[in-house]
Amino acid sequence: MIKYLQLTVILAMCLCQIKSAAQSTYLTEIGKHDSLYSNVLNENKDFWVQYPEFFNPELKYPVVFILDGGRDLPTVVNTHKYYSGGFFPEMIMIGISNAENRTRDLTTSKVTNRRGRPFRGESGGAEAFMEFLKSELIPYVEQNFPVTNYRTLIGHSYGGQFAINALLNHTEVFHNYLAIDPSLDWDNQKLLKKAKQILAEKRFDGRSLFMSLGGQLHMQNNQITIENVMQDTSEYTLFSRSNIELSQLIESNNSNGLKSTWRFYKDDLHGTVSLPSIIDGLKYFFTWYPIEGTDKFNDPATPIQVLVDLVKSRARKLESNFGYVTPPFDESLFNMLGFMNMDMGNPEKSLTFFNMAIKYYPNSASAYDSVADYYIAEKNYQEALKNVKKAYQISGSEFHQKRIDIVKAMK
Repeated sequence: MIKYLQLTVILAMCLCQIKSAAQSTYLTEIGKHDSLYSNVLNENKDFWVQYPEFFNPELKYPVVFILDGGRDLPTVVNTHKYYSGGFFPEMIMIGISNAENRTRDLTTSKVTNRRGRPFRGESGGAEAFMEFLKSELIPYVEQNFPVTNYRTLIGHSYGGQFAINALLNHTEVFHNYLAIDPSLDWDNQKLLKKAKQILAEKRFDGRSLFMSLGGQLHMQNNQITIENVMQDTSEYTLFSRSNIELSQLIESNNSNGLKSTWRFYKDDLHGTVSLPSIIDGLKYFFTWYPIEGTDKFNDPATPIQVLVDLVKSRARKLESNFGYVTPPFDESLFNMLGFMNMDMGNPEKSLTFFNMAIKYYPNSASAYDSVADYYIAEKNYQEALKNVKKAYQISGSEFHQKRIDIVKAMK
């Protein structure tokens, strides 16, 4: 059964790829465009929405908001594609465009000078942009897309500065904050100086921060290294020193409930550090997500109750971390375990997994169709017919209608 199932999946994937190639000039298309007029900002804001690769319409998903989405959304999407399921959950990704008014929207204070030169651009609008996120974009996303209130924010450079400000001053909005090479030198380290009091006085329970620093510590002197950069006092190292100072400040206030880590990427520049930071940051946020005891699920000698307890334990763990009830496994994994145990001659285990699929996905035609396969293998055609009828009741598909006749003929 597993061999036939795998062959069917492979053929289906090939057909999907052929169909996609026929419809599009491009190998990959990422993010469906959407937009929202902001009354807070008095302008239209563009963003892109990407569903997870294995989207299940029965579920709602955690959501990731990516600043500079036109650049970094593809990186997050591809990272998610490689690591989801095993390292972190399926998620919906929202890439926010900051192509216009980027400095205004992402910086936390207004400046007239920057690095010794006059600065005439708009700046200092981070609070207004946060209000746009809180009162307009997030409610719009929650109303129109199947997302939960478990949110992650990703920002690079000025976007990293915005993410740090959001963590400090709007802690409740996101669960996870990924600040990539944040511009904390801005306005003579104004945000960094404010952080000292906030980190000492505020609670950050249930919140996580991943902050990174790129390897170019001094623009004109490659003799400056991570070991000696804090001894330099020039303007050229203020960016990296500010980053390191915040990491040290966070470490010295490690009793405030914030889960955090800091990582230095010595071989990456400011423009390249996003990729490794996104990979490591998302893995860090979801260290609790991987499935425990995979060896026991693969071992035919593992007692059923041990497997049931593992599933229940995972369900509790996910609920504790997400803050809401969610299925412990993807439906396809329950079904795969069911068919695997059928092939290994463990019918009781097989039925256990198929019933779990029905328990956690009660509106899935596939779950009932799979348990029908089990009953057919056991020659219990009455139960098989009952489950195929249930599948047809849910799907209304021609496939399940025809299958009812096939199972009736078996009786």
